[in-house]
Formats: sequence, structure tokens, C-alpha cells
Amino acid sequence: MADDPGSSSGNGENSLITDMSHDHLFSILLLLPLESILSFAMTCKKTLLLTRSQTLWKSICARDWGHSTLDACSPSLDWIQLYRRLRNLDRVSCFNLDASDAPTPRASHSLNFFKGCLLLFGGGCDGGRHLDDTWIAYLGKRVVNWQRVAASAGPSGRFGHSCVVIGDSLVLFGGINDSGIRQNDTWIAQESNTTLSWRLLDVGPLAPPARGAHACSSIDNRRMLIHGGIGLSGTRLGDTWVLYLSENLCFGTWHETLSHPVPSPRSGHTLTSIGGSRTVLFGGRGMGYEVLNDVWYFDSSEGRLGWVPVLFEPRNVPGGISLARVGHSATLISGGRVLIYGGEDSYRHRKDDFWLLDITRRRVWRRVKCEGYQPRSRSFHRASADESGCYLYVFGGMVDGTLQPAEPTGLRFDGELFVVELLV
Repeated sequence: MADDPGSSSGNGENSLITDMSHDHLFSILLLLPLESILSFAMTCKKTLLLTRSQTLWKSICARDWGHSTLDACSPSLDWIQLYRRLRNLDRVSCFNLDASDAPTPRASHSLNFFKGCLLLFGGGCDGGRHLDDTWIAYLGKRVVNWQRVAASAGPSGRFGHSCVVIGDSLVLFGGINDSGIRQNDTWIAQESNTTLSWRLLDVGPLAPPARGAHACSSIDNRRMLIHGGIGLSGTRLGDTWVLYLSENLCFGTWHETLSHPVPSPRSGHTLTSIGGSRTVLFGGRGMGYEVLNDVWYFDSSEGRLGWVPVLFEPRNVPGGISLARVGHSATLISGGRVLIYGGEDSYRHRKDDFWLLDITRRRVWRRVKCEGYQPRSRSFHRASADESGCYLYVFGGMVDGTLQPAEPTGLRFDGELFVVELLV
């Protein structure tokens, strides 16, 4: 059999690999999942040396996390160590920021990392009142300088609206005012010096039905995706819409996406773009007021717009712990995973836990320990990560009214800004 030309020979296979150019092997490795790359390293000495290359691992980091995250990283570790530690992340550290002249405590506002600062708009506060103010947070190492922004005529006061960063602009949709009126207007804002200039976006005759407490995300930094929310008469919605913006951002066009299967109607859930063509949906409150724990992703790849359910093997879901929640935050962090924080369950018990959701080939949930400052349990807060994805900023929300005089409901609106740092 050894002389059979059809039989496999380890030396023969290795010779084919060793004959390949370095660049050719490099290109092949970047097409493979991590597990295959590690297996490929065992083929011969040449591939073993190549898979220890810092250049290769920097390219793998760029492939898996995106170039924008990579550009913002200045790792003190080498790229192999950084990839390993982010992949196995199990700890974060929290600390609060010293602030003066902070915004009114609130919940269901919008918070976006925009041009190196945090930009906050609207929300709801004590007495069920809506807010119409805009603030910019200039961030220091352990301090924050809040400044109220003089904004041109823009969106009316509201809460439960959505707002995303697209290029150098903010795009806002919908929301609810303190009279219970739902909105379906679309606004775009651009910043100049200390002024935020809003204008009502021309979207033509077609727009999503009015709503609030929906979920939203940007897609490929050019489109806005919304799903669900609470519509007229308190009805929970299950529709999906995509806003296409013109090149000069002068007008937009809303298109409803019809596909099957689809997530059930809900509100208070999250949409998180994880790069490429996928946007993750998690949780929310359903039509029967049940709190949900299902995971979906929206596939926006060329030629396809539709939902795909994400299924987990039982061994990859923690037992004895309820993951279902509404009013949580879900933010893309370095390493291409989603960090979920807080929210509340079906009994309105607020949470203070952190979870990593990974819907790549591994498809796992992992509890993340919190070190340092221990923030209060909260829901309907907002969170936004910086360009590196290593620092997450959390503001506001509803907390238990135990430390300060509370509303008759036992709820209190929080005005705290704190930082969640990935410990890598």
C-alpha cells in the first residue's frame, strides 16, 4: 500500500503545503474559522510558524472584530494574547464618573457615542413627563463634563424613541410623549461647534406606523433598521422597517421588510449590529406581557433581508438562571460579542447582571463578573461603547427607590453615568 499512488502520504501532503507561497497560505488561513486555523497549524513546521505570526493575528482580529475596532485598539499585549483574552472574557470593572451640572435623571432616552463624546436626548422622568433637552458629555479619565446643547428646532419631547449614528450624523425615529401620543417622524442631526442642527428628514409618503419602545440599529453605516415597539392603543408591533438614506442625506426612503419566519411582536427589546451583515435581536415584552429570551439575527447581506432564529445547544445556556428580560442594554464590544446589562423580568424585578452573548460558530451565553463599583439594578437605561469597544458608558434608567424618596410605585429615575471597562 505504501507504493500505491492513490494512497495518502503525510510527506506528500506536507510537500504541497510547503510549496505554497507565504501569501497564498496567509490568504487561505484568513478564510478559515479559528478552530480550523489551529488545526492547520499542526500540519507542518511552516504553517506552525505562520500561525504564530503577529501579522496574521492582527488580520484575524480585523476580520472578526472589524477595522474600526482594530484602529481604536492600542494593545499592550500582542495580538495573539489580545484575541485569546477577548475570546475568553469573563470580567469587567465598573467605576462611576465625577460630574457637575448633570442632566435630569431619566429613562427611555437615547445615548450615542458621537464624535468622541456622548450625546443624550430626551427620555421620561418623574411624573411620567417627557424631556426635550440635549446634552453632550465630554469624557475624562475619571470625570465627565456635561453641557446642555443649544439645538435648533428639532424633535419634540419624547421617550422610547430610537437614535443611531450614521456617518457624521444622528438619525432619530418615533417615540412617545407624556400625552401618550406615538410619533413616526424621522429626524437627522449634525453637529457644528456646540450647536446641534436638527431637520425633519423628507421620507416621502411612506413611513412606519407611529410607535415607541421599539428597537433600532444602524446597518453598514448607511441604513437604519427598526423592529417592533408599542403602537396605537398600546398594541405591540412585530413589523420590520429599513430606512435607506440618500448619499447627501437630504432624503430617505422607508421600506417594510416582509419575510418568514419573524420574531413575535414585542417592545423594550434590543437590536445590535455586530458588523458585516448581521444585527442581533434579543428579549423584550410580548403581546401577553410575557418577557422573552429568544435570540434572532437580521441578515442584510446582498440579495437578502430577513430574520434567522439563533438556536443554542443546552450545554451553552446556563441552567437555573433566567435570561429573559426587557428594558436591558445590548452593546457590541471588542471581540465581536454583545454585552448585555440589566433590564427587568416579568415581575418587574430589575437586574444588575452582565452577560456575553456570542452568536458566532460557538453560540454561547457567558456570565461576566463585575469588579470595582457595583451599580444598582436598573432597567430602561441606555448604554453606548466608545470606538475601541473596550469602554461602555451607561446612563440613567429606572432603579429601586430605596436610597432616595421614591415615587408611590417604588420606582426612581437615575441620573448616574458610570463606565464598564473590559478586563483584558
